[in-house]
Amino acid sequence: MRIDLTKLIGTYGAEIPFEGQVDLTGEEMYGAYPFQSPVTYSGRIVNHLGVLRLTGTIKTVLNTCCSRCLKPLDILLTAETDVILSRDAGAEEEDDVFPLEENAVEVEDVLVPALILQVDMTYLCKEDCKGLCPICGCDRNETECSCQTRQIDPRLAALASLLNRQDEQE
Repeated sequence: MRIDLTKLIGTYGAEIPFEGQVDLTGEEMYGAYPFQSPVTYSGRIVNHLGVLRLTGTIKTVLNTCCSRCLKPLDILLTAETDVILSRDAGAEEEDDVFPLEENAVEVEDVLVPALILQVDMTYLCKEDCKGLCPICGCDRNETECSCQTRQIDPRLAALASLLNRQDEQE
C-alpha cells in the first residue's frame, strides 16, 4: 500500500490510518514457504511537530514444523513497528528511522521486514520434545523403540573392535 505523505507534511497533528493485507506465499525461508496464511497489517502515520512517525502492527500464522520430531506447527507471529520517516540520506543507519526517497511510503517495505525478523530458525512442539530415533525413525514422544541409543563415533570404531576382541579372549 503506497501512501502519499504530501497531505501530512504541512499539517501538525494530522494522521493517516491504514490497514491491508500482503501476499507472502512466495516468500522462501530456510527452504520452505512458511507464510501460507493471510498477512494482515494496520497502523497510522502521524505528523508530530513536523516529524512523520509510522506505527503499525503486522500479523500472520507461520506454518512450520518441530525441528526435532517434524510435527507440523502453526505459530502466531506478530511484529510491531514504530519508525520515523525521514528524507535525510544519512539517517538510514539509524534503527528507528526509515529513509524516504520521495513524498510517499510503501507501508509493506516497513512492516514486512519487521515480521520476517520475528521468525526463529527452529521451533519445538514442546520444550521436552524427544524427537525422532536416528536409527528406526519412530517418534520418541509417542513410542519407545528398542534401538541401541549408544552410538560409536566412526573414528573410534577400530578401538571398539579391539576392546571386543580383548573381551572375547578373556
